[in-house]
Amino acid sequence: MKNSKTTNQDNSDGKQNDLEFNKSSAQNEFLTTNQGVKINDDNNSLKSGERGPSLLEDFILREKITHFDHERIPERIVHARGSGAHGYFELYKTMEKYTKAGFLNDTSIKTPVFVRFSTVAGSRGSTDLARDVRGFAVKFYTQEGVFDLVGNNIPVFFIQDAMKFPDLIHAVKPEPHNEIPQAASAHDTFWDFISLMPESMHMIMWVMSDRAIPRSLRMMEGFGVHTFRFVNEKNESHFVKFHWKPKLGTHGVAWDEAQKISGKNPDFHKQDLWETIEAGNFPEWELGVQIIPESDEHKFDFDLLDPTKLVPEELVPVTIIGKMVLNKNPDNFFAETEQIAFHPGHIVPGIDFTNDPLLQGRLFSYTDTQLSRLGSPNFHEIPINRTIAPMHNNQRDGHMRQEIAVGKVSYHPNSLGGGCPFQAKMDQGGFVSFNERVDAHKVRARSKSFSDHFSQAKLFYSSQTPVEQDHIASALSFELGKVEAISVRERMLGLLNQVDANLAATVGKNLGIPVPKDIEKPINHGVGADDKGTQELSKANQNIIHSDALSMLKNPTLSNTIATRQIAFLCTEGVSANSVKAMKTALQNAGAKAIIIAPHLGTIVSEEGTEISVDQTYKIAASVLFDGVFIPAGKGIADLSKIKEVKEFLNDSYHHCKFIAAEGEGTQIIKSNSDIKDNDPGVLLSDTRSDNNLSVSFIKALGKHRFWEREKTL
Repeated sequence: MKNSKTTNQDNSDGKQNDLEFNKSSAQNEFLTTNQGVKINDDNNSLKSGERGPSLLEDFILREKITHFDHERIPERIVHARGSGAHGYFELYKTMEKYTKAGFLNDTSIKTPVFVRFSTVAGSRGSTDLARDVRGFAVKFYTQEGVFDLVGNNIPVFFIQDAMKFPDLIHAVKPEPHNEIPQAASAHDTFWDFISLMPESMHMIMWVMSDRAIPRSLRMMEGFGVHTFRFVNEKNESHFVKFHWKPKLGTHGVAWDEAQKISGKNPDFHKQDLWETIEAGNFPEWELGVQIIPESDEHKFDFDLLDPTKLVPEELVPVTIIGKMVLNKNPDNFFAETEQIAFHPGHIVPGIDFTNDPLLQGRLFSYTDTQLSRLGSPNFHEIPINRTIAPMHNNQRDGHMRQEIAVGKVSYHPNSLGGGCPFQAKMDQGGFVSFNERVDAHKVRARSKSFSDHFSQAKLFYSSQTPVEQDHIASALSFELGKVEAISVRERMLGLLNQVDANLAATVGKNLGIPVPKDIEKPINHGVGADDKGTQELSKANQNIIHSDALSMLKNPTLSNTIATRQIAFLCTEGVSANSVKAMKTALQNAGAKAIIIAPHLGTIVSEEGTEISVDQTYKIAASVLFDGVFIPAGKGIADLSKIKEVKEFLNDSYHHCKFIAAEGEGTQIIKSNSDIKDNDPGVLLSDTRSDNNLSVSFIKALGKHRFWEREKTL
């Protein structure tokens, strides 16, 4: 067989060299379009001015994203693994001063919603507990049409321009030569890309924090990511950022715990959401907005159009305007959760776009993706996607058409159909785009105001507690430790050093690499600022050094409730039924759920002679699936020391900084365990049976989620 990779030649035996003919290499070649046109700028979409809207004529952007949108079928290319639920949104107070959107003006209506949570990088069969961004997409079925708030659980993103989105996802997906690793960023191609994209450093801080491994979908924030517009009846515009604040507080898990959960129950988040709703413990979030007058667009040391930046709450507080409740599980996962089609371009009068170049690209990409994934321009007719508002237009036919349009007229204007359907004037609810003035040259470039890549990364890191900073350093050490290319590790240490010198030194020590003294200058992605301008922006941004809202452990939305928490009761034959009942009642009254674990299913006999129903066995249960542990009293409880799974359960709980309580004879199980310090403030012991004071202290402790201070002594 001839070793030709570039010509369609026959082998000596007359057979075409099929295996080699279609192979190609980009080594020492120019970047081109699929038509062979050499590309001058692959980093910026074509815009009307540096801060203007993206242009439809950008054939390079459209070709690149179109190909990307159609790369995989039938699951989503990104956000493939998801969980969903029905619910409603209820407004607290009218927002008519800022927007004419009906569902944000009328406090008497409940707007139906469907929410889909997801991971970004993994396939449909991947684990819920991957370190990843979580999608947080809400479809509002308003009386004026569908509004989709398609966001994430992190308020910023990796890139500034949609042109780089295919590159980002290609880098983080399994490497194409061996399809490894699944649902993980800890590999060479991802960090190679990031090391050359300093604009990603703010997002990296978030993804390497515990925000990327939430305890529950019900315990994470949501963000619209982009800056949008509110437009009122007077056609006055205000910029707006959307926030979802969970009523249960924002909580994460330890990385070691997340890996073990993936092995024990990869559907942990999906099951948690389903079972909680089935039990009637409906998840709730409050919707908040940051509203910025049009006149304040340029008052900040960052650009409102830059999706790698957030607006610190110290500068613009979040105003809570309503709440969302999820109260019904889907009847069919495929028909609803899988077929739902979100689109950031689904807006209603009173809400409009900005010229954020990432948002501008998404407005094209989402429709294109739905055409590929759902196979038809009629995806809006699938029941889960149908608007509750009347729908009338002249669109016809197409694959899988459901609507039966009567009459012979399907065009506008017309006289044969009486001119119907009519165009709606603005005062009749017709959508009119905000009349923003655009006067600029067509360019492939970014504004100088997009050039500061490190100030908000520094802000995020400095705002974390020492525990959270340690977790970020450990996450980076894990991820970069999986990277084989030393040059990539060195470039990343150089970028980390610009965020925090101690962080870079810690990670460098764990990698066995000194922090480079001479930082390799990153690629200039068309930003029109020189080094001096970048330094000035970075210096100016230091006016805010800390923001408590960025820390989960300091977050003002943090709730001390233990509602829906799962507490493991380690039991065996001869346990005290009174001890079990007293603690179980106290926890249930506080909204938590007690799970009885024993050597076998069915029932166990208590020391009082009564039977206690068993929920799980030690062969099935794992500490990582619970929020806390209780060992009750009882004459037979000493037998727990003979069960090896019990010791593993307790040791894992202890090392993952969970609160552990025991009373009566149960305290001896803790005291006899050499790996657990019984004087640890997170280990609550009482020699008294059915101790009310112990239950009160245990519930209070559980409200703190974890005793993270324990990590310093482990």
